[in-house]
Amino acid sequence: MSKPMTKTQLIAAVADAMGADKKTAGAALDAIAAVVTREVAGGGTVVVPGLGKVACRERPERMVRNPATGESMSKAADRQVKFAIAKSLKDSVN
Repeated sequence: MSKPMTKTQLIAAVADAMGADKKTAGAALDAIAAVVTREVAGGGTVVVPGLGKVACRERPERMVRNPATGESMSKAADRQVKFAIAKSLKDSVN
C-alpha cells in the first residue's frame, strides 16, 4: 500500500491542474477547508461534487463498556462528522 498524499503534494497537484502557482492553490485549499469546517460545525451539510457529502450528525446518550474493566457507563450525547462517498468516486475506484 502506498503512502497517503501529503498536503504539500496535494497543493502541488492542484496547482498543476489549475495552471496556477502553489501559493494560490494552497489558499484555495485552505479556503475550502475553512468553509466546510464552518458549515459542518454549525450543523449543516456540504456536498463536494465528485467526492461526497460531509455532514454533522447528532448521537444520543448511550451506554458504553470500558474494555479494561468491563464496567458499563453512560456516555453523553455528542456530535459526529460523517463523510458519504459520491457514487462517481466509488465507480472510478472499482
